[in-house]
Amino acid sequence: MKKSLARLLACSAVLAIPSQLLADDPELIVTDWPGFDAEGMYAPYKEKHGDRPTYAFVTSDDETFQKAASGFGADVSHPCAQMVPKYREMDLIEPWDISRIPEFKNIMPEFLASPVIQDEAGVWIIPADWGATAIAYNTETVPAEDVSTLQVFTDPKYAGKITMPNASDDVWALAYLATGVTDWTKVTDEQFNAAADWLRKVHPGVRAYVNSSTEMAQLMKSGEVAVAWSWPDGLSILQKEGFPVGYQRTPKEGVTTWFCGLVNLKNGKGSEDKAYDYVNSWIRPEAAEVLVTNIGYGHANAAGMKLIDPAVLDAAGLGPINGPTLPQLPFDLDLREKQLETFEQIKAGF
Repeated sequence: MKKSLARLLACSAVLAIPSQLLADDPELIVTDWPGFDAEGMYAPYKEKHGDRPTYAFVTSDDETFQKAASGFGADVSHPCAQMVPKYREMDLIEPWDISRIPEFKNIMPEFLASPVIQDEAGVWIIPADWGATAIAYNTETVPAEDVSTLQVFTDPKYAGKITMPNASDDVWALAYLATGVTDWTKVTDEQFNAAADWLRKVHPGVRAYVNSSTEMAQLMKSGEVAVAWSWPDGLSILQKEGFPVGYQRTPKEGVTTWFCGLVNLKNGKGSEDKAYDYVNSWIRPEAAEVLVTNIGYGHANAAGMKLIDPAVLDAAGLGPINGPTLPQLPFDLDLREKQLETFEQIKAGF
């Protein structure tokens, strides 16, 4: 288990941190995506310790994993559920002591059903946020009927005017759905090849594989992009700027759902006590509204989500989904590596 830093170790840790990270608490380093450092998420932590954690920002789950595998030294990381088997296989994380996390009792139980997430050894990831990847589109240039199907991404009308995340899991979820698969834990070779062929068909029309929803939103506002396979925060960004954006969560083939959470990294050298303070700040009920309004994602604390007006959730693209879904559950690691490799080949034109 990580121990609280003695003064000498704290100084050593500071010297090892890149200069752009020195402004914040050096005794807790958190690997996360930009935007999740909204102050309301860590407010009790800051009140107790006088500063926010040090954040090391990343652009993908795979970058986050590589940082951990390379010994970067973060204490807490924020991967999505399908990544947990890789962290466990590489012995990069340890279970959380849920007796130190009072709000764990309010975590939505569906997020804890997999033995990869919770088993006899303990809880390997604290579910934190969730959402659906769906079709964002410019309502002034794209008719609603065009986004009633995922085949909009192959429509020649939108060639050169679509974006996808530069994130293998979301792109493959789209391809599986578009080719009739809603469970990626049971993918056959035939289904994989059909999905890969569909992505190859789509690729020439992709304007950009984006590393953030901010990048997607900028492209849509500029008129360069009309249709995007988008996370909910992309919708939130465009709505706040008054852009005419729609979010189709019920195309006939379905959308993909996911949840992400907080893991306790073994190679962190910071304060274990502060790691728990951070988790407790993140999953308190009051953080749900901060997450929804600032980032556009749902919160894993059921009690917190009940505090939010259902109309607000619907507007944020977080209401119930009345159609097929592909849940991004943990799945076969060999298949995931095959997807990563093939995605890179497709982006390269092969």
